[in-house]
Amino acid sequence: LEGKTVSAEAGGGMVRVTANGKQRIVKIVIDREVVNPAETEMLEDLVLAAANQALEKSKELQQERVNQLTGGMKLPNLPFF
Repeated sequence: LEGKTVSAEAGGGMVRVTANGKQRIVKIVIDREVVNPAETEMLEDLVLAAANQALEKSKELQQERVNQLTGGMKLPNLPFF
């Protein structure tokens, strides 16, 4: 899963975050138009929103992979169930 990635964006694509299948943020891209020192709170909110979306997609990717490996069978002691 470390080699698989998912991306999410906020602010209409002004902030893009990519996470891998191990739920690690691997890349953040910020459109230059949003970099305004007077509006750092908005930028922080956009980064936070995109990061949370990317991590949620990463969890979904992880679940899909586990389902593929187990044939959809629920295994009780795995931490991501």
